[in-house]
Amino acid sequence: MLGGAPRTVWFIWPADPHGVSARSVAQRLIHLRRPSHLVWNPVTGEIVQLLPPTLAGGALAADRGRNGRVCVQIHVIGSAREPFTDTKLDGLDDILAWLDSWGVPRRWPAGPPLPYPHSLAAERSRRLWARGGHFGHSQVPGTREGDPGSIDIARIIGEDAPGLEDALPRGGLRLLQEV
Repeated sequence: MLGGAPRTVWFIWPADPHGVSARSVAQRLIHLRRPSHLVWNPVTGEIVQLLPPTLAGGALAADRGRNGRVCVQIHVIGSAREPFTDTKLDGLDDILAWLDSWGVPRRWPAGPPLPYPHSLAAERSRRLWARGGHFGHSQVPGTREGDPGSIDIARIIGEDAPGLEDALPRGGLRLLQEV
């Protein structure tokens, strides 16, 4: 890793979370040689860890995934057109506690991701990226993707996020399943 502020990037794996497991998506990402750190099914709560945060994930182009002390990449099973934050979000507290343990600040510097397809033309600010925190794939400098679409960032980083700054931690750390 190249150092700098820790961050998390949220991706969408386009599939029905009612019919696709996190394990099957993880296996597919490994087969494609583009593993992220976590795959999460927000409906079932299934979480699969593919890589430790100390290694760069394979979902971001070039060296972008090596930015920060950690740059955790999370694939969420769902749709960029239908916000995954409108689902149950089972397992989110475990993910956030794990991210807290790696020092990822509970803030969303670039603000909420735009709805898809407008997110394809979203600003991708290097200045905001340098601050660390949480980002949608559509907000990462050098990307051209539109996921995760319009999500409710307050449901991810906490209700006390009017300034998009750190919210209080949610619960203790639990070991995640590894592939």
